[in-house]
Amino acid sequence: MNVPILSQAPRIVVLGSLNMDLVLRVPHMPRAGETMLGQSLSQVPGGKGGNQAVSCARQGAAVSLLSCVGEDAYADQLLAGLVADHIDVQHVQRSARDATGVAVISVDDSAQNQIVVVPGANLRLQVTEQVLRPLLQDADYVVLQFETPLEEVDQALRSARAEGCKTVLNPSPVQPLPDAWWPRIDVLVVNEAEAAQLSGSPVDSPESAARAARWLQAKGVGQVVVTLGSQGAVCCDQAADGAEAAAHWHRAPQVQAVDTTAAGDTFLGALTVQLAAGAHLDEATQWAIRAAAICVTRAGAQPSIPFHAEVATRTEASPWSPV
Repeated sequence: MNVPILSQAPRIVVLGSLNMDLVLRVPHMPRAGETMLGQSLSQVPGGKGGNQAVSCARQGAAVSLLSCVGEDAYADQLLAGLVADHIDVQHVQRSARDATGVAVISVDDSAQNQIVVVPGANLRLQVTEQVLRPLLQDADYVVLQFETPLEEVDQALRSARAEGCKTVLNPSPVQPLPDAWWPRIDVLVVNEAEAAQLSGSPVDSPESAARAARWLQAKGVGQVVVTLGSQGAVCCDQAADGAEAAAHWHRAPQVQAVDTTAAGDTFLGALTVQLAAGAHLDEATQWAIRAAAICVTRAGAQPSIPFHAEVATRTEASPWSPV
Protein backbone atom coordinates (compact mmCIF):
# COMPACT_ATOMS: atom_id res chain seq x y z
CA MET A 1 0.00 0.00 0.00
CA ASN A 2 1.62 3.26 -1.17
CA VAL A 3 0.65 5.61 1.66
CA PRO A 4 2.41 8.98 1.93
CA ILE A 5 4.93 9.44 4.71
CA LEU A 6 4.02 12.50 6.79
CA SER A 7 6.91 14.87 6.05
CA GLN A 8 5.08 17.53 8.02
CA ALA A 9 1.98 17.40 10.17
CA PRO A 10 -1.28 18.07 8.32
CA ARG A 11 -3.37 20.70 10.08
CA ILE A 12 -6.88 19.59 11.03
CA VAL A 13 -9.63 21.55 12.78
CA VAL A 14 -12.35 19.49 14.48
CA LEU A 15 -15.67 21.00 15.51
CA GLY A 16 -17.61 18.54 17.62
CA SER A 17 -18.72 17.01 20.87
CA LEU A 18 -16.94 16.00 24.04
CA ASN A 19 -18.60 13.41 26.27
CA MET A 20 -17.63 11.27 29.20
CA ASP A 21 -18.59 7.71 28.23
CA LEU A 22 -20.11 5.54 30.96
CA VAL A 23 -19.46 2.09 29.54
CA LEU A 24 -21.49 -0.89 30.73
CA ARG A 25 -20.27 -4.38 29.84
CA VAL A 26 -23.27 -6.71 29.58
CA PRO A 27 -23.77 -10.34 28.45
CA HIS A 28 -26.41 -9.24 25.93
CA MET A 29 -28.52 -6.19 25.26
CA PRO A 30 -31.41 -6.15 27.77
CA ARG A 31 -34.90 -6.68 26.42
CA ALA A 32 -37.80 -4.43 27.39
CA GLY A 33 -38.53 -4.89 31.09
CA GLU A 34 -35.48 -7.09 31.69
CA THR A 35 -33.15 -6.58 34.65
CA MET A 36 -29.69 -8.08 34.37
CA LEU A 37 -26.37 -8.05 36.18
CA GLY A 38 -23.71 -6.06 34.38
CA GLN A 39 -20.11 -7.21 34.20
CA SER A 40 -18.42 -3.83 34.72
CA LEU A 41 -18.85 -0.06 34.59
CA SER A 42 -16.08 2.30 33.49
CA GLN A 43 -15.60 5.98 32.66
CA VAL A 44 -13.85 6.57 29.33
CA PRO A 45 -13.23 9.86 27.46
CA GLY A 46 -15.37 10.06 24.33
CA GLY A 47 -17.70 12.14 22.18
CA LYS A 48 -17.46 12.07 18.40
CA GLY A 49 -15.57 15.36 18.27
CA GLY A 50 -13.08 14.24 20.89
CA ASN A 51 -12.66 10.80 19.34
CA GLN A 52 -12.08 12.18 15.86
CA ALA A 53 -9.65 14.77 17.15
CA VAL A 54 -7.68 12.08 18.99
CA SER A 55 -7.67 9.86 15.91
CA CYS A 56 -6.32 12.70 13.75
CA ALA A 57 -3.68 13.57 16.36
CA ARG A 58 -2.50 9.98 16.79
CA GLN A 59 -2.20 9.68 13.01
CA GLY A 60 0.26 12.58 13.03
CA ALA A 61 -1.85 15.70 12.48
CA ALA A 62 -1.70 19.01 14.31
CA VAL A 63 -5.25 19.30 15.65
CA SER A 64 -7.33 22.18 17.02
CA LEU A 65 -10.65 21.34 18.67
CA LEU A 66 -13.74 23.53 18.93
CA SER A 67 -16.13 22.16 21.54
CA CYS A 68 -17.99 23.01 24.77
CA VAL A 69 -17.90 21.36 28.19
CA GLY A 70 -19.30 22.14 31.61
CA GLU A 71 -17.49 23.35 34.70
CA ASP A 72 -17.17 19.94 36.32
CA ALA A 73 -14.79 17.09 36.96
CA TYR A 74 -15.69 15.29 33.71
CA ALA A 75 -14.61 18.38 31.77
CA ASP A 76 -11.27 18.49 33.56
CA GLN A 77 -10.63 14.82 32.80
CA LEU A 78 -11.57 15.19 29.14
CA LEU A 79 -9.37 18.24 28.60
CA ALA A 80 -6.41 16.62 30.35
CA GLY A 81 -6.63 13.65 28.01
CA LEU A 82 -6.76 15.85 24.92
CA VAL A 83 -3.75 17.86 26.06
CA ALA A 84 -1.86 14.60 26.58
CA ASP A 85 -2.50 13.88 22.89
CA HIS A 86 -1.08 17.33 21.99
CA ILE A 87 -4.45 18.66 20.83
CA ASP A 88 -4.99 22.43 20.92
CA VAL A 89 -7.92 23.00 23.31
CA GLN A 90 -7.72 26.77 23.68
CA HIS A 91 -11.03 27.09 21.79
CA VAL A 92 -12.92 24.57 23.94
CA GLN A 93 -15.60 26.62 25.69
CA ARG A 94 -16.97 26.18 29.24
CA SER A 95 -20.66 26.44 30.05
CA ALA A 96 -21.77 27.44 33.54
CA ARG A 97 -25.36 26.41 32.71
CA ASP A 98 -24.95 22.81 31.60
CA ALA A 99 -22.96 19.78 32.67
CA THR A 100 -20.45 18.13 30.37
CA GLY A 101 -22.05 15.73 27.89
CA VAL A 102 -22.43 12.09 28.89
CA ALA A 103 -22.90 8.96 26.80
CA VAL A 104 -24.20 5.72 28.34
CA ILE A 105 -22.81 2.85 26.26
CA SER A 106 -23.74 -0.80 26.63
CA VAL A 107 -21.29 -3.28 25.08
CA ASP A 108 -22.29 -6.94 24.90
CA ASP A 109 -20.25 -10.13 24.59
CA SER A 110 -20.44 -9.98 20.78
CA ALA A 111 -18.76 -6.52 20.87
CA GLN A 112 -21.87 -4.71 19.63
CA ASN A 113 -22.97 -1.53 21.35
CA GLN A 114 -25.99 0.62 22.10
CA ILE A 115 -25.46 4.30 22.93
CA VAL A 116 -27.62 6.94 24.59
CA VAL A 117 -26.15 10.46 24.56
CA VAL A 118 -27.12 13.30 26.89
CA PRO A 119 -25.53 16.27 25.04
CA GLY A 120 -25.38 18.72 27.93
CA ALA A 121 -22.90 21.53 27.26
CA ASN A 122 -22.32 20.35 23.67
CA LEU A 123 -25.54 22.13 22.71
CA ARG A 124 -24.12 25.41 24.05
CA LEU A 125 -21.25 25.51 21.56
CA GLN A 126 -21.11 28.79 19.66
CA VAL A 127 -18.46 29.67 17.10
CA THR A 128 -17.93 32.90 15.21
CA GLU A 129 -16.22 33.78 11.96
CA GLN A 130 -13.66 35.71 14.00
CA VAL A 131 -12.61 32.46 15.69
CA LEU A 132 -13.14 30.07 12.80
CA ARG A 133 -11.58 31.82 9.86
CA PRO A 134 -8.05 32.29 11.27
CA LEU A 135 -8.01 28.60 12.24
CA LEU A 136 -9.27 27.49 8.82
CA GLN A 137 -6.85 29.71 6.88
CA ASP A 138 -3.97 27.41 7.79
CA ALA A 139 -5.91 24.10 7.98
CA ASP A 140 -6.00 21.32 5.41
CA TYR A 141 -9.39 19.99 6.55
CA VAL A 142 -12.16 20.79 9.00
CA VAL A 143 -14.00 17.78 10.45
CA LEU A 144 -17.67 18.07 11.44
CA GLN A 145 -20.45 15.91 12.89
CA PHE A 146 -23.97 16.43 14.26
CA GLU A 147 -23.49 16.17 18.04
CA THR A 148 -23.27 19.98 18.23
CA PRO A 149 -25.79 22.60 17.02
CA LEU A 150 -26.37 22.52 13.28
CA GLU A 151 -26.06 26.31 13.16
CA GLU A 152 -22.41 25.94 14.12
CA VAL A 153 -21.86 23.23 11.51
CA ASP A 154 -23.38 25.55 8.91
CA GLN A 155 -21.09 28.37 10.01
CA ALA A 156 -18.07 26.10 9.72
CA LEU A 157 -19.04 24.90 6.24
CA ARG A 158 -19.46 28.46 5.00
CA SER A 159 -16.26 29.69 6.63
CA ALA A 160 -14.28 26.74 5.26
CA ARG A 161 -15.44 27.47 1.73
CA ALA A 162 -14.47 31.13 2.13
CA GLU A 163 -10.99 30.18 3.37
CA GLY A 164 -10.35 27.35 0.89
CA CYS A 165 -10.26 24.69 3.62
CA LYS A 166 -11.59 21.26 2.68
CA THR A 167 -14.45 19.75 4.70
CA VAL A 168 -15.19 16.28 6.06
CA LEU A 169 -18.71 15.65 7.33
CA ASN A 170 -19.88 12.67 9.38
CA PRO A 171 -23.66 13.31 9.64
CA SER A 172 -24.19 11.48 12.92
CA PRO A 173 -26.71 11.34 14.57
CA VAL A 174 -28.16 11.32 11.07
CA GLN A 175 -30.73 13.86 9.91
CA PRO A 176 -31.59 15.47 6.57
CA LEU A 177 -29.04 17.89 5.15
CA PRO A 178 -30.04 21.34 3.82
CA ASP A 179 -29.69 21.51 0.04
CA ALA A 180 -27.11 24.28 0.31
CA TRP A 181 -24.76 22.02 2.27
CA TRP A 182 -24.14 19.29 -0.30
CA PRO A 183 -21.72 21.19 -2.58
CA ARG A 184 -19.82 22.47 0.47
CA ILE A 185 -18.88 18.92 1.53
CA ASP A 186 -15.59 17.67 0.11
CA VAL A 187 -15.70 14.28 1.89
CA LEU A 188 -18.85 12.63 3.28
CA VAL A 189 -18.29 9.64 5.59
CA VAL A 190 -21.38 7.59 6.52
CA ASN A 191 -22.16 4.13 7.85
CA GLU A 192 -24.81 1.81 6.39
CA ALA A 193 -27.69 3.27 8.41
CA GLU A 194 -26.73 6.86 7.66
CA ALA A 195 -26.26 6.14 3.95
CA ALA A 196 -29.65 4.44 3.81
CA GLN A 197 -31.49 7.25 5.57
CA LEU A 198 -29.88 10.00 3.50
CA SER A 199 -30.30 8.22 0.15
CA GLY A 200 -33.73 6.70 0.86
CA SER A 201 -32.56 3.23 -0.22
CA PRO A 202 -31.58 0.17 1.86
CA VAL A 203 -27.83 -0.33 2.31
CA ASP A 204 -26.90 -3.89 3.26
CA SER A 205 -24.14 -4.85 0.82
CA PRO A 206 -21.19 -3.33 -1.03
CA GLU A 207 -23.34 -3.06 -4.16
CA SER A 208 -26.13 -1.15 -2.41
CA ALA A 209 -23.52 0.98 -0.62
CA ALA A 210 -22.06 1.94 -4.00
CA ARG A 211 -25.49 2.92 -5.32
CA ALA A 212 -26.12 5.06 -2.24
CA ALA A 213 -22.65 6.64 -2.52
CA ARG A 214 -23.24 7.61 -6.15
CA TRP A 215 -26.65 9.07 -5.24
CA LEU A 216 -25.09 11.13 -2.47
CA GLN A 217 -22.27 12.26 -4.72
CA ALA A 218 -24.79 13.38 -7.32
CA LYS A 219 -26.12 15.84 -4.74
CA GLY A 220 -22.84 17.72 -5.10
CA VAL A 221 -20.48 16.01 -2.63
CA GLY A 222 -16.87 15.59 -3.72
CA GLN A 223 -16.01 12.15 -2.31
CA VAL A 224 -18.17 9.65 -0.42
CA VAL A 225 -17.12 6.78 1.84
CA VAL A 226 -19.66 4.28 3.18
CA THR A 227 -18.34 2.17 6.05
CA LEU A 228 -19.66 -1.38 6.32
CA GLY A 229 -18.28 -2.63 9.64
CA SER A 230 -16.65 -6.03 9.27
CA GLN A 231 -17.24 -5.90 5.50
CA GLY A 232 -14.88 -2.94 5.10
CA ALA A 233 -15.89 0.19 3.19
CA VAL A 234 -16.96 1.46 -0.22
CA CYS A 235 -15.40 4.68 -1.48
CA CYS A 236 -16.67 6.74 -4.38
CA ASP A 237 -14.30 9.24 -5.96
CA GLN A 238 -15.07 12.21 -8.14
CA ALA A 239 -15.66 11.38 -11.78
CA ALA A 240 -14.90 13.21 -15.00
CA ASP A 241 -17.79 15.07 -16.57
CA GLY A 242 -20.37 12.69 -17.96
CA ALA A 243 -18.73 9.57 -16.51
CA GLU A 244 -20.08 7.40 -13.70
CA ALA A 245 -18.24 7.85 -10.44
CA ALA A 246 -15.81 5.02 -9.71
CA ALA A 247 -16.80 3.08 -6.58
CA HIS A 248 -14.43 0.55 -5.00
CA TRP A 249 -15.14 -1.95 -2.23
CA HIS A 250 -12.24 -2.39 0.18
CA ARG A 251 -12.50 -5.46 2.42
CA ALA A 252 -11.57 -5.43 6.10
CA PRO A 253 -9.13 -7.85 7.76
CA GLN A 254 -10.66 -10.45 10.05
CA VAL A 255 -10.08 -9.62 13.72
CA GLN A 256 -11.54 -10.67 17.06
CA ALA A 257 -13.67 -7.67 17.99
CA VAL A 258 -13.89 -6.62 21.65
CA ASP A 259 -15.68 -3.27 21.40
CA THR A 260 -16.78 -1.38 18.27
CA THR A 261 -17.13 1.97 20.08
CA ALA A 262 -15.12 4.70 18.27
CA ALA A 263 -14.33 2.48 15.28
CA GLY A 264 -16.08 4.90 12.93
CA ASP A 265 -14.34 7.89 14.50
CA THR A 266 -10.98 6.14 14.25
CA PHE A 267 -11.68 5.42 10.58
CA LEU A 268 -12.62 9.02 9.86
CA GLY A 269 -9.56 10.49 11.55
CA ALA A 270 -7.17 8.13 9.78
CA LEU A 271 -8.86 8.76 6.43
CA THR A 272 -8.72 12.54 6.84
CA VAL A 273 -5.04 12.65 7.78
CA GLN A 274 -4.06 10.45 4.84
CA LEU A 275 -6.06 12.58 2.41
CA ALA A 276 -4.43 15.70 3.87
CA ALA A 277 -1.02 14.07 3.31
CA GLY A 278 -1.84 13.54 -0.37
CA ALA A 279 -3.03 9.92 -0.46
CA HIS A 280 -5.49 8.79 -3.11
CA LEU A 281 -8.97 8.05 -1.75
CA ASP A 282 -8.46 4.29 -2.23
CA GLU A 283 -5.18 4.34 -0.33
CA ALA A 284 -6.64 6.48 2.44
CA THR A 285 -9.62 4.14 2.76
CA GLN A 286 -7.41 1.07 3.08
CA TRP A 287 -5.32 2.77 5.75
CA ALA A 288 -8.44 3.84 7.65
CA ILE A 289 -9.85 0.31 7.57
CA ARG A 290 -6.66 -0.99 9.16
CA ALA A 291 -6.82 1.66 11.86
CA ALA A 292 -10.44 0.77 12.65
CA ALA A 293 -9.56 -2.95 12.70
CA ILE A 294 -7.03 -2.25 15.47
CA CYS A 295 -9.53 -0.09 17.36
CA VAL A 296 -12.20 -2.80 17.63
CA THR A 297 -9.77 -5.22 19.29
CA ARG A 298 -9.57 -2.91 22.33
CA ALA A 299 -12.08 -1.67 24.89
CA GLY A 300 -13.25 1.91 25.26
CA ALA A 301 -13.45 4.91 22.95
CA GLN A 302 -10.31 7.07 23.02
CA PRO A 303 -8.08 4.46 24.71
CA SER A 304 -8.69 2.12 21.75
CA ILE A 305 -7.63 4.56 19.02
CA PRO A 306 -4.29 3.52 17.46
CA PHE A 307 -1.24 5.59 16.58
CA HIS A 308 0.19 5.99 13.08
CA ALA A 309 3.09 3.65 13.79
CA GLU A 310 0.73 0.87 14.86
CA VAL A 311 -1.24 1.07 11.62
CA ALA A 312 1.97 1.15 9.59
CA THR A 313 3.00 -2.24 10.99
CA ARG A 314 -0.12 -4.00 9.71
CA THR A 315 0.76 -6.09 6.68
CA GLU A 316 -2.56 -7.78 5.81
CA ALA A 317 -3.49 -7.88 2.15
CA SER A 318 -6.11 -5.27 1.28
CA PRO A 319 -8.19 -6.79 -1.51
CA TRP A 320 -10.61 -4.48 -3.28
CA SER A 321 -12.90 -4.62 -6.25
CA PRO A 322 -15.01 -2.20 -8.31
CA VAL A 323 -18.74 -2.12 -7.45
